[in-house]
Amino acid sequence: MNEQTSGRTMVSSAESASGTDQADAAVDKLGFSDDQIVQEYGWDDDVDAALRERIESVVGSELEDEDYTGVVDAALLWWREDDGDLTDALVDTLGTLADGSSIVLVTPRPGHPGEVDPSEVDEAATTAGLHTSGSVMCSPEWVATRLAARKGSL
Repeated sequence: MNEQTSGRTMVSSAESASGTDQADAAVDKLGFSDDQIVQEYGWDDDVDAALRERIESVVGSELEDEDYTGVVDAALLWWREDDGDLTDALVDTLGTLADGSSIVLVTPRPGHPGEVDPSEVDEAATTAGLHTSGSVMCSPEWVATRLAARKGSL
C-alpha cells in the first residue's frame, strides 16, 4: 500500500520486495562494484529501499550522504521534476567524482508523480558534459540512467 508523504509516495515493504529482482539487475547493469565509494544525493522518503540496499551490498559499505567531501567512485542522484535545475545538480555532483566515474540518475518512471522527461535528462547531461550510457528500470517506481563523462571532458 502506498502512503502520501510531503507530496511523494512511500512504498510499503511488500511492494518494495517486488522490486528486489529489478534492483539486482539494475545494480549489475549500472556498473556498481566491490569497494566503490558511492555518494547519494536527493534522498527522501520516496526512494527505493531495495535498490539502495542492493547497491550497499555490492559495494560493501553504506552510501555516503550529500555532506561527504572526499572523492567518490560513483554518485547516485535521485531526481524528481520539481527538484530544481537538473543541469546544475549534475554539474555540482561532478565535483566529487574520480576520473572515469559515473553518475547514476534515478527518476520516477513514466506515469508516476515527479517523472522527468527523457529529453530533459539528455539536455541536462549534454550541457553538463555528460552522455547517457544506458537506462534500466530499477524498481516499480524508478528508472536509472547511467551518465558518464564525454571523453576528454574530465
